[in-house]
Amino acid sequence: MAKHMTDSHRRFLQSLMCCGIIEGSKARALHRHCCEVHRVHYPHEGLDDFIRVINTHLQPMFMQIRKGMSEEDGVQYYALVNITETDVTRMASDYSDTELELFRKAMDLIVDSETGTASSTEILNLADRLQPKKMKKKETEQVLQRLVQHKWLYEKDGEYTLSTRCIMEMEPYIQNIYQDLVKVCNICRNIAIQGQMCENPECGIKMHIPCVARYFKGRTDPRCPSCNEFWPHEIPDLSCPSPQAPSPGQAMAAKENTTQDTAPSRSKRLIRTTKN
Repeated sequence: MAKHMTDSHRRFLQSLMCCGIIEGSKARALHRHCCEVHRVHYPHEGLDDFIRVINTHLQPMFMQIRKGMSEEDGVQYYALVNITETDVTRMASDYSDTELELFRKAMDLIVDSETGTASSTEILNLADRLQPKKMKKKETEQVLQRLVQHKWLYEKDGEYTLSTRCIMEMEPYIQNIYQDLVKVCNICRNIAIQGQMCENPECGIKMHIPCVARYFKGRTDPRCPSCNEFWPHEIPDLSCPSPQAPSPGQAMAAKENTTQDTAPSRSKRLIRTTKN
């Protein structure tokens, strides 16, 4: 029998609906805040169990809170996803047909590239080939800004890639459309848009940068986990200080920052439905 969904669960879900995706440390702080506000027991390591209760009640509405990892730095995230809409049509309420076509073509460039990125120049050059109508350069730049703001794309130094939210929400679509162009990380078994590949032509496995860093940490003679050939790439160092447990004040701040996020909000009917 499914566990009862309390006001602490509903508060957590409502906050996540406002931003679509939240960093793991903020999700843990928000979990603590919700439990303290509604005076229910807060299990320090109980976030995943807490989310499982919410997911049980979201299942009839074909929604789910998923856990994923940033390909950039390995940071953990939680995202609210619609498990019935697996392609870019889920974005139709926020973008026009032409804007969605730009996003699709940008995805094509990103997935087809060796680096898993596309430059701003490459994407801007798509504007003249869009359907049902062309876009001006300024309009294209504004759409790209919105896609980054809404966390569908990630931009760094003029290079765009698929965001963590995009990969988490659209993984089935990406695998179905791009098939052999998309590899699965040999370590975590999730799709890898950005990463390092084994240069042995008979192997060719791919690993996320954070997975590479963890797998080869402390090894002086890095070798491919699949074929045992020497791994020729630079081994990244993603080490950073361990995050401290949030205080009640930090938890409150995390909750407030989350609800003020700029990503498009989900339908508020979802919260009302889960109360029934």
